[in-house]
Amino acid sequence: KVSDLDLKVVYSNMMQVAHTQEEFVIDFMNITPPVGVLATRVIVSPGHIKRIIGALTDNLKKYE
Repeated sequence: KVSDLDLKVVYSNMMQVAHTQEEFVIDFMNITPPVGVLATRVIVSPGHIKRIIGALTDNLKKYE
């Protein structure tokens, strides 16, 4: 359960992914020319990124 005070919602219109052997780093950015701002960074394990990809793929199929 998350309270309204703790819930932080950000808008992102661009993302960038990098990885090491142990983790994936996903940067969500808000690009509004002429500048961009890093909105949030999420760091996850390789196993978790596979589950994220599966969930996104499933949801995209349902959307389409």
